Amino acid sequence: MKVAWQGVMPAVTTKFTKSDELDLPLFAKNIEAQVAAGVHGIVLGGTLGEASTLSVEEKRTLTRYTSELVNGKVPVLINIAEQTTKGAVLAAQQAQEDGANALMMLPPMRYKAGPLETVAYFKAVANSTDLPIMVYNNPVDYAIEVTLPMFESLLECDNIQAVKESTRDISNVTRIKNAFGDRLKIMTGVDTLALESLLMGADGWIAGLVCAFPKETVAIYELQKQGRIDEALAIYRWFLPLLELDINPKLVQNIKLAEVAVDLGSEWVRAPRLPLAGAEREHVLNVIKEGLANRPTLPNY
Repeated sequence: MKVAWQGVMPAVTTKFTKSDELDLPLFAKNIEAQVAAGVHGIVLGGTLGEASTLSVEEKRTLTRYTSELVNGKVPVLINIAEQTTKGAVLAAQQAQEDGANALMMLPPMRYKAGPLETVAYFKAVANSTDLPIMVYNNPVDYAIEVTLPMFESLLECDNIQAVKESTRDISNVTRIKNAFGDRLKIMTGVDTLALESLLMGADGWIAGLVCAFPKETVAIYELQKQGRIDEALAIYRWFLPLLELDINPKLVQNIKLAEVAVDLGSEWVRAPRLPLAGAEREHVLNVIKEGLANRPTLPNY
């Protein structure tokens, strides 16, 4: 399947049972809601997917299961977040075997690689697979920035095709467009800057709160694409307090709590994460309650 690198792609949460096993039936319920809402792809094993706590076999199970579940309706991406180049190459090969249609890829984990090392890491994986690759550029959370000169070198690999732009600097959308035109597709990766980034020319949105609010997220994307900016903005303004739950160290717990509120998930997270408690939990519940109380009626688009 060709990946268009556009539209809304949920970075989905991983569903667990109380006994800390994968909860595939609940996971399927959420994926089916995403596809029914009109999302354009599914991203597995990212930050929201609790990637650092998943075993290799669990990642492979999720990839196989999701590929079978969506049955070609939308592309399936799996995130690669590895400590070694050898491990990243192996993960890419396994993803291809398991039916993934593309990769989202972070720079090396733990070791703060320099520019030459980071480029070599990405190129080694790109040269090992036929799968298209989206570079996840998030220096705020992962300490390594992929700069324009680095992208210029990376684009020598035909299958490096997109960037998940999470630098928090909207002007980077214009910088990337000026430098590379449509050669490097841009998927905005920060929920609270999503509409702004789309209006500046980003091609799509790797989204977080979409896990609980798929219809609203897709509506914002489709309305702005049609030039119906005021309608998109009205939904986005309602959505912002909820979107801010994504820009938080406990985004996983926050979004899983929102999924519970709309019957699309559970609160179970994998230790060392724990479900929210006390005043922190009450605050998030109040944000969700306020959002649901004022949930807008969506226009036809």
